[in-house]
Amino acid sequence: MPDLVDHPRRVLVVVAHPDDIDFGMAGTMAVLTGGGSEVVYCLVTSGEAGGPDELSRDALRDQREAEQRAAAAIVGVTDLRFLRYADGRVECTLELRRDISRVIREVQPDLVVSLSSVRDWDRVYFSHPDHLAVAEATACAVYPDARNPHAHTELLAEGHQPHTVQRMWVSGLEPNRFVDITDHFDRKLAALQAHVSQVGSRADLADTLRSWAAANAAKGGLEEGRLAEMYREIDTR
Repeated sequence: MPDLVDHPRRVLVVVAHPDDIDFGMAGTMAVLTGGGSEVVYCLVTSGEAGGPDELSRDALRDQREAEQRAAAAIVGVTDLRFLRYADGRVECTLELRRDISRVIREVQPDLVVSLSSVRDWDRVYFSHPDHLAVAEATACAVYPDARNPHAHTELLAEGHQPHTVQRMWVSGLEPNRFVDITDHFDRKLAALQAHVSQVGSRADLADTLRSWAAANAAKGGLEEGRLAEMYREIDTR
């Protein structure tokens, strides 16, 4: 049987906004798709509240969804699900738990990758309220909702059978899983650069990302010169 920890067959990534994945996880996605994993992105909002002031929310939504599709393709991901909740207004509601549970039951992932629901007071920009809400709703969807036939019974009526996720990787605090992305750093950078509405032509982007990834690698005990992304791995069986 394949090692579902190191070589998951199917992976679902759930985040709040376009670019969340590419800032912190895109190198990992390149590693996973390169190893044969099928990766699906679920974006709860389309980021229509963040971008150039001259664009309407609808225009920005369309642009940011297009940017995310382009970024995903760079790291080998073609299946994206946009739930189109209102950007900046996400709460951990039963409706959101149900909608994420629906995607879990549809995709049937071995591994779910998401954000942390723990507020980081040292880096407040990591703790956007949408991030915290999506993280909590995703954790609730993984356990107990997606596996419980008595939760969100309308999903059974739609034909979506319960599914038990084997593992979660949560970005943020207290990491215990470090993914070496050294050989995929250029693709990570290119994926983030696809979000033109967010990063534009930032001259310092490559150096900033490399510095973060080098610090992650050092924290994980990787040899000098390596680059990494890091997660808290949770057994959810």
